[in-house]
Amino acid sequence: MGAPWIAPATALILGYLLGSIPFGLVLTRMTGAGDLRSIGSGNIGATNVLRTGRKGLAAATLLLDAAKGAVAVLLGEALIGGGGALAAVGVFFGHLYPVWLRFRGGKGVATLFGIALASNLMCGLLFAAVWIGALVITRTSSLGGMSAAIALPVAAAAIGRFDLVVLFLIFTLMVLWKHRENIGRLLAGTEPRIGGSKDPGKGE
Repeated sequence: MGAPWIAPATALILGYLLGSIPFGLVLTRMTGAGDLRSIGSGNIGATNVLRTGRKGLAAATLLLDAAKGAVAVLLGEALIGGGGALAAVGVFFGHLYPVWLRFRGGKGVATLFGIALASNLMCGLLFAAVWIGALVITRTSSLGGMSAAIALPVAAAAIGRFDLVVLFLIFTLMVLWKHRENIGRLLAGTEPRIGGSKDPGKGE
């Protein structure tokens, strides 16, 4: 018999490695759109990719960042019972703090969506509904993402998945922490809206 820690550790490490793939940065470089870290806010997520003017790249970044969250959870569960949660932790923090980029990663919203969808379909669908709804109403990317993240542990509690509440709550707090500058701008009334301010130093 192998050491009992090998499978859990593998789920965590695989999750981190998946999460640390900076799809936004890779896609913009591959297509000649430049170094995403020197564009707009410098974030590696889909919203900042949109500032390159490549809507297709932004959509691809969002989908791939979500996919890595979902794939990590499914791989973790395939490795060991309960491994999905460990892989979720790995992939989420891998996205936020990728070693390859000196721990300067994204803000986690799309990856959290993928995690939610693979962990519980209802939670994932509610996350998407809140995300899209808040985005359409406010036309503010950061507010849409944060609203969805806040709704996630509430949704898990509402359907009785208390095993996911603490995990989702940790992720929600991290999303809010990564959006702390956006929160400051929202309170000051200076957070740009989608299709509004073109100031490259603002937003996501």
